[in-house]
Amino acid sequence: MHRKSVSNRGLTGASALTVKQSIFPITLVTILFFMWGFAYGLLDVLNAKFQNSLNITAAKAGGLQGAYFGAYLVGPLTYSGWIVRKFGYRWTFITGLCIYGVGSLMFWPSAVYRSFGGFCGSLFIVGSGLSTLETSANPFIATCGPPRLSEFRLELSQSFQAIGSVMAPLLASRVFFKDTDPQDLRNVQWTYLGIAAFVFLLAVVFFFSPIPEVTDADMALQAEQCAGLTGYVDKPMRKQYKLFFGVAAQFCYVGAQVGVASQFIKYAVESAGISDAAASDRYAIGQGLFAIGRFAAAGAMMFMKPRWILMFFMTMIMIFIAAAMGAQGEAGVAMLSLVLFFESAIFPTIFTLSIRGLGRHTKRGSSWIIASVSGGALFPSLTGLAADHINYHIAMVVPLIGFFVAFAFPIYLNTVCAKELDGFRETKIGYHDEDGTIGDITHQDEARKASAVHEEKGIYSSELEVTR
Repeated sequence: MHRKSVSNRGLTGASALTVKQSIFPITLVTILFFMWGFAYGLLDVLNAKFQNSLNITAAKAGGLQGAYFGAYLVGPLTYSGWIVRKFGYRWTFITGLCIYGVGSLMFWPSAVYRSFGGFCGSLFIVGSGLSTLETSANPFIATCGPPRLSEFRLELSQSFQAIGSVMAPLLASRVFFKDTDPQDLRNVQWTYLGIAAFVFLLAVVFFFSPIPEVTDADMALQAEQCAGLTGYVDKPMRKQYKLFFGVAAQFCYVGAQVGVASQFIKYAVESAGISDAAASDRYAIGQGLFAIGRFAAAGAMMFMKPRWILMFFMTMIMIFIAAAMGAQGEAGVAMLSLVLFFESAIFPTIFTLSIRGLGRHTKRGSSWIIASVSGGALFPSLTGLAADHINYHIAMVVPLIGFFVAFAFPIYLNTVCAKELDGFRETKIGYHDEDGTIGDITHQDEARKASAVHEEKGIYSSELEVTR
C-alpha cells in the first residue's frame, strides 16, 4: 500500500541510488516528458484549428498562449509545489496527470459550444496539469541516481520531449486532420478525448509502479556528503542567490524561446518570400534540429562540464539570433533554425545547475524554476507587437533581450560557482567501491543517527522554512 504522504524529515536512502536502481523510474518519467512534448507540439496545431473555426483574431490568439503559460505561474508556487513537498513525487505525478486529463476532456464541450472562453479555460487546466508534472518530473530526474550524472539524465530525458514536439505536428497534419473541413472541430474533440484516456491510464500505471521517494532530508544528506568537494554550507532559502539568478535567467530564456517559436513561420515568410506551408516545413526542420541538439548536448555532458556547455550554447544563440536580424532570404531562415538547435540544451541545464547544492530546499527551489516558465506568456506578445509595428526581423530584438539576460547566468556560474558545480561533478555517490554503494546508509542505527542530527538542527521544520 502506498503512503498518502511522505515525511521530508526522514531519510530513505534514495540520495545514493545507483544507475541500475534508477533506470526503471527514470524510464517511466521520461514517458511523461515525451507526452508533454507531444501535447505541446499538438497544441499549436489544435489552436490553429480553433482560430480558423472561430475566426479568432491575432490578439486573441496571444491570449491562448497566456492562458497556457499563465498556469505555470500559479501552479508551482501554490498547490503543485505544496503537493510535491507534502505527498512526494508519486502523488504529484498522479495529480498532474489527472488535472491534465480533466483539461483534455474540457475541450469537448468547448468545441461543441464553439466557446473561445471555454477553450482558454481548457488550456489553463491543461497547463496546470503539465506544470504540476514538471514540478515533480524535472527534480525527480535530476535527483534520481548518482549526482554527478544529474545534468546528463535530465538532458537525455528531455530529448524525448523534443521528439514528441516534432512528431505531434506531423501526425496532426498527416493523420488526425488530413482532408478535414477547417470549420469541423469533431477531430479536435476526439483527439483530446484520446489524450485524456491515455493520461488517465498512465496515472494508474504510476499508482502501481515502484517510484523511489527522494526527500528533503535525503538531498540535505547528499549535499553534506559532497561538502568536501563543493564547499557546501546549509543556508536559508533567502540566501540561495544562485537559485534566484537561475529563476530570472529561465524566465527570460523561456520567454525568448517561445517568442522565436511563435514568430518563426511569419519570419520565414517575410525573409524568404515563401508560402505559409513552405515556412511550416522550415519550422519542422528547426524543431528537428532542436531534438538533435538535445541528444548532442546529453552526449557532450558525459565528457564536458555542463557549465561549459551552457556557456557555449548560449554564446551561439546570441550570435545566430543577431545574424537572423540582419540576414535576408533563406540565409535568415537558416540562422533562426540554428538558434533552435542551440536552444536545445538551455532549459534542462539551467534547471539542474540552479538546484545544485540546495539540499533541503531542492523541492521548493525546483518549484520556483518551473514557475519561471511563465515567461512564455509575456515575450510572444511583445515580439508580435514589435512585428506589427516594424517587421519580423527587427522584432527578434525582443527575444535577443531575453537571451542576453539569460546569457549572464552561465557567466556567473563559470566565475563564481565553478568550484561548487565541479565538486558535484566529481563526487562518486551512487557508485560502488569495496564497501558497497558510496553514500548509502545501510544500517538502521546510522540512519536514525543522521535523522537525529537533522532533527536537532531543526532544519526540516515547516515553521522554519516559512520564517527563515
